Amino acid sequence: MTSPIQAGLLAYGMSGRIFHAPFLAAHPGFQLRAVAERSRKLAAADYPDIISYDSVEELLQDPELDLVVVNTPNYSHFDLAKQALEAGKHVLIEKPVGTTAAQISELFAFARERNLQVFGYQNRRWDSDFQAVREVVEGRQLGQLIEAHLHFDRYKPAIHTKVFKEEPTTPGAGLSFDLGPHVLDQALSLFGQPAKVERTLGSYRPHSQVNDYFHYHLSYPSGLHVFVSGSLLVADPGPAYVLHGTQGSFRQHRTDVQEAQLDKKLPLSDATYGLDAPGTGGVLTVVKPDGEKSSTTITTPRGNYMGLFEAMYQSLMNGAPFPVREEELFWQLQIIEQ
Repeated sequence: MTSPIQAGLLAYGMSGRIFHAPFLAAHPGFQLRAVAERSRKLAAADYPDIISYDSVEELLQDPELDLVVVNTPNYSHFDLAKQALEAGKHVLIEKPVGTTAAQISELFAFARERNLQVFGYQNRRWDSDFQAVREVVEGRQLGQLIEAHLHFDRYKPAIHTKVFKEEPTTPGAGLSFDLGPHVLDQALSLFGQPAKVERTLGSYRPHSQVNDYFHYHLSYPSGLHVFVSGSLLVADPGPAYVLHGTQGSFRQHRTDVQEAQLDKKLPLSDATYGLDAPGTGGVLTVVKPDGEKSSTTITTPRGNYMGLFEAMYQSLMNGAPFPVREEELFWQLQIIEQ
């Protein structure tokens, strides 16, 4: 493979427009070559040189494409990723990469047989707020961790107009498959595979037929307890991350601004891109040996979804390990599907 890597999108809805196209267009190692648009042709307004195919099948037949982004509805991820691999393309797959753990194993094995790569798009690892959490955890600033809470809460009581998100017989429906992969991936990337998982799912919105609440309790041999939760009925969200250890606590709200900035088409080169508003950093409280407490506001790092695309480029061109590992995606689906 030679650089730039030729990339194609399977859709140009919100995810294509906000989370993928700007980075593939801006990274010097990629070229945003093509998109599949069945009806409305919108991509050319933002990327005049892009090729717009009328179907996924036509796009996959493009011999110049090296990489295909599978950013379609959840239930289609596995089948479309497999079709792309059959066509000789590497794949970057939106979360959830599959709807069962078995699909994860099958996709990666299928790719290895063809000397191709599968990448899981877990962009929330590059959120500013989560990067602050990672720095606190990896720096052991709280001593031995005892308890960690990761929340992804919204207030959206209305039933979604996209039927596939609300139909219980559709694979990948429900909040556990929508927001669950974000916070579970964050937990698993920090703490690894749990020894035990306890699950609670609920459906509380009027007329809801799928889960709109999830709560996972991950237990670890060290004694650490990690609680991963999400809800569509939280009108006043608290901190997204709360950690307690033998030497202190850390609280961090969900502050990352990248999605909002990208929705407004802020250029990635803008000096304010990825920078949280002043004063929104997390609060680190530590206890000194004499018992005295001190609290400090931690400035969040710059959010940087380009880090995911750079990691993918290094993996494709130089064989570097991709940070979102196969086993982490497998564990994630093991937890969600049960």
